[in-house]
Order: sequence, then structure tokens, then C-alpha cells
Amino acid sequence: MNDDQLLRYSRHVLLDDIGIEGQQRLLASHALVIGAGGLGSPVALYLGTAGVGRLTLVDHDTVDVTNLQRQIAHNLSRVGQPKADSARASIAAINPDVQVRALRQRADAANLANWVAEADVVLDCSDNFATRHAVNAACVRARKPLVSGAAIGFDGQISVYDTRSPEAPCYGCLFPPGVAFEEAACATMGVFAPLVGIIGTMQAAEALKLLAGVGTSLAGRLLMLDARAMRWDEVRIARQPACPVCGSGAGAVDPISLPVACRG
Repeated sequence: MNDDQLLRYSRHVLLDDIGIEGQQRLLASHALVIGAGGLGSPVALYLGTAGVGRLTLVDHDTVDVTNLQRQIAHNLSRVGQPKADSARASIAAINPDVQVRALRQRADAANLANWVAEADVVLDCSDNFATRHAVNAACVRARKPLVSGAAIGFDGQISVYDTRSPEAPCYGCLFPPGVAFEEAACATMGVFAPLVGIIGTMQAAEALKLLAGVGTSLAGRLLMLDARAMRWDEVRIARQPACPVCGSGAGAVDPISLPVACRG
């Protein structure tokens, strides 16, 4: 690190668990963020401010005035602009040293194979099951850790799916790709503005821990937040041997009964 970086990241360097070596790992890392909306906004901003050297932001949507209630990477002057470009501009205004690639594309299976292979960690901030399953499958194939969050109404969820560990489940272990789940859309159900900030910030924290080699991740644990009561519940989750994505694929996988949320 140069002198400017030592000053910028000094509060990380002061932490024994991170220090200079941990910050250098962050500077050398590449994070892939799928979605630049409610969850993707705090994810992208905190990864950028913390000094993750390369960020790839993927979002096909444009900024709408209804987004501004919660999607803090965007502002009124950028209504109508691609969200990926808007988030890149917000990161550059805080930390211009971060290399940000903004992709105005849908995250389909073909593209994900290449994007995930290039990344050190993947953060799913998308808003539909098809994308979540495609992201999960790509991460399992490439053996890359996935940090997944969700938020709708006053309810949020977050976990890490890291199948580099033989005991850790993938997203498909909880929500099997062959099972129909009811999609919940923020446009019709609503979402409490700070909720996406809480969950998105925790996604960024889990990603930074993985990249810097700090602490213990949420792999094997699902945290669920009821923001009305500000109460957290934790569910232990294990890899399902019959999971069609990370297991043998033999037999049926029973989905875990959990509230399903959108991504903000």
C-alpha cells in the first residue's frame, strides 16, 4: 500500500484481525455484485469504501423515482440512468481508486459462468428466483462463496453459501430449484426503507470477512430479521445430499419452510 492508502484505510489497519495484510487482500480482491438496487446499493458502497480493488456490478434496470426511498446509491439527478452506471458514479465519488465495471445486462447462465469464474466472492442482490438459482448454480460449479440477502415488508434474510466446505449447503438446499415458491415484489408488497440497508450492509460485512480471512462466516446459518420487533432468529442449515445443485441429485429435497423475500 502507498501512503495515501495507508491513510484512507487506517481504521482497518488498526484492527488486529485485518491489519495491513488483510487490507492488502481486500485491495487485491474482486467482488461480483448481482443487482444495484435496495440491497446492492449498500453492498456496492461499502465494498468500494472498504477498498475491494475490483467490483463488477450487474443490473439491467434504470433508476426510477420510486427507488429513491431506499436505494441509496442513486439520486434524483440520475432518474432514467442505468443503475449499474449510477452506482459506479457513487463509488467513484467516494473512492476513485476502486476499479468498477458496470454491466447493463441481465444475469443469465451463460454470462454468469464467466463473471463468477473471475470473482473471489459473489453477492446476490437480485429480485427473482430464476436469477438466484442461476447465480447459485454458477457459484457451486466455480466453487465460489455466495453471500445472499433478501428483504420484503419488514422481514429480511441473510446467509452465506460456501460449498468449498463439504458440510455447507447451497441456496438450492433451502429453496430447491424444482419447487415453486411465491414471488414477492416490493412494487406490490412494499419494503421498509432501512431494512435493505441493514441486510445489504451485513452482506457487505460477510463478503469483506471472506475476502480478508476474518472471523467465521454465516455458512450453515440463516439469519432472519423481523424489523417490527427488531428481533433476529437463526436457523441452522445443512447440505442436503439429494440437492440437485450441490448434492447427488438423487431423490427429493424437502424445502425448508421459511418466509420468502424479495431483494429491494
